Amino acid sequence: MTKHWSPWYTYDDWQPDFISFKETLDGGQAFCWHAIDEHTFEGVVLKIPIRLHWNPDNQIQWSAAGGLITETSDILSDYLGSNHSYKDYYDTLPWRSDTHLKRCIEQFRELRILRQPRGETLLGFLCSATKQIVQIKEMLTLLRDRFGTPLPSGHKALPTWEQLYHIGELELRDCKLGFRAANIKKTAACLAERDNYLESVISSSYTEAKSQLCFLPGVGEKVADCVLLFGYNKLEAFPVDTWVIKVMKRHYGLDNWHPKQVAQFGRSHFGAYAGLAQQFLFAWE
Repeated sequence: MTKHWSPWYTYDDWQPDFISFKETLDGGQAFCWHAIDEHTFEGVVLKIPIRLHWNPDNQIQWSAAGGLITETSDILSDYLGSNHSYKDYYDTLPWRSDTHLKRCIEQFRELRILRQPRGETLLGFLCSATKQIVQIKEMLTLLRDRFGTPLPSGHKALPTWEQLYHIGELELRDCKLGFRAANIKKTAACLAERDNYLESVISSSYTEAKSQLCFLPGVGEKVADCVLLFGYNKLEAFPVDTWVIKVMKRHYGLDNWHPKQVAQFGRSHFGAYAGLAQQFLFAWE
């Protein structure tokens, strides 16, 4: 089917420089965005194909496929966030006393946390173990192409957890998932047995929500924190991977600290928006 794209519209609630725009979409938060030229990314968000384009006036433009203009406009305000909210977030971070954090923020002045679909975020980070961003994208693209539901635009949606439950482990392995296929199958089975499990986490406190997610096969502390930060907008989550451990050792003196201790320090030092601080540190590194 031919993919019909709408005219370009302006998104006024985010005016990033290019480095912040690219890092937000392609820096490891989300795995659904693919560059189609130097300044344009295409992705499917909540079953809606969207293109986002940056121009040199620090203006973001968007285009929707399949005539879904109203739906796309409604999604973007939540997905990308507002200038007002992010002004509060930035002002609350301890950059006045933390010179390294200040340096990172100055480099990525308009970096944002995407508010992503929860099930998709969980699947993406279950695929992330020992893999780089380009490899995770490849796995999800194969899952989408082989098992996703066709959309009217000619795109395909990422398979839901219910659909994944009915896909064999060997078929998942054929999508380059390797050992991750077993955990995805087990998690799909857990979710099939528990109605609305991922939705039930929304109203839980950060600590309770993390415990609920860690119940799922293959979900450890780091994956849980990533899902809470990017899928549940729990901005106090502070995911710790090898890059963050290096950052915290080099710039904060946390030598030989266990990841759980580093995460606790991050939440304490950076406060209510520790996850945003983590993204600044990660982007800089």
